[in-house]
Amino acid sequence: MTGTLVRKFLRDLRVSLLVLALLLLAFECLWAKITDRISNDLMPQLKWLGMGQNVTPEEIENTIFAGPGRIIKVFMGGEEISLFRVTDMLSVGCVEPLVIVMLCVWAIGRAAGAIVGELDRGTLELLLAQPVARSRLVLAHLCVDLLTIPVLCLSLWAGSWLGLTLVGVKELTGPGEGALISPWVFGPALGSVAALLFAVSGYTMWLSAAGRFRGRVLGVAVFVTLLQFLVHVVGQLWDAVAFLRPFTVFYYYQPQALILHGRGTVDLARVWPLGRPLLVNGVVVLAAVGAVGYGLALWTFCRRDLPAPL
Repeated sequence: MTGTLVRKFLRDLRVSLLVLALLLLAFECLWAKITDRISNDLMPQLKWLGMGQNVTPEEIENTIFAGPGRIIKVFMGGEEISLFRVTDMLSVGCVEPLVIVMLCVWAIGRAAGAIVGELDRGTLELLLAQPVARSRLVLAHLCVDLLTIPVLCLSLWAGSWLGLTLVGVKELTGPGEGALISPWVFGPALGSVAALLFAVSGYTMWLSAAGRFRGRVLGVAVFVTLLQFLVHVVGQLWDAVAFLRPFTVFYYYQPQALILHGRGTVDLARVWPLGRPLLVNGVVVLAAVGAVGYGLALWTFCRRDLPAPL
C-alpha cells in the first residue's frame, strides 16, 4: 500500500517537479555563461586598471563591496569569495537567492499540502477509510522526498555541467590557471543542497501534520523560513544579532565550502563565545532537522483527532 501511495503522490507532482528541474538546470547553465562574461571581460579590465595604479585585486574588491555593497558580498557567500577566481564565482550559483527561493518554495509547497492539503480538500477521510495506517501515509511522503530531492539536486548539477561544457569556462588565477573547470568539482555540494531541502520539508511536514487549513500552514512555513533567512543575512552584516544565525537552517547550508575547500563544517565559536572551536557538520545538522521534523509529524498525526470536513 505504501508503494501505491508513493506512485499516486509522484503522479500528482510530476508536472511541477519537471518544471522546477528545468528551471534549476536553465539557471545554472545561464550562471556559467554569466560567470564567463564577468571573468573574461570585466575582471581582466579591472585588474589591468588596478595594476596601472598599483592597486591589488583585494583592494579593488574592498572598494566595490564597501558600504552598502557589502550585502552583495553576503549574498555571494561571504568574505572568502573572490570575483577574480572563476570557481568562486561559479559556486555562487548554489547560494544565489533565486536558487534558494526555488528550492524552499518546492519544499514548503509540497510538504504543506502533504497532509493538511488532503484534510483541507476533504479527501483525507476517504484515503484513511482504506486499509492504510496513518504512519504509512507519513512514510509515503518521506519516500517521495527521498525520490524527488535527488532529482532536483541532479538538475542543478546537470545545469552546471551543461553550462561548463557549452561555454568552456577556464580558471584565470591560481594553480589551475588556464585549465577547463571540471563539473565534478560541484558534485560534493549536492549533499548540502539535498540536506537543506530535507530540513525545510521536514519542519513543514510537522506543521502540515498539526494544521487544519493548508493556507495557514503555508503562511506559517513561509514566515518561519523567511525569518530564518533574514536572521542569517542580517547576522552577517550586524554583529549584535550574529549569535542567532546557528538557530537557522541557512547557517548550515555550506555548498560553497564543499566546492572550494572540500569541507562542510561550520565553527559555532565564530558567533558564540565558546572559548574554543566547535565544528559541526552542516549536512548532518540539516539532515537531523529534517528527520526530527518527520518524526514529530508522525507522532502528531498518529495522535491527533481529525476534524470533520467543512
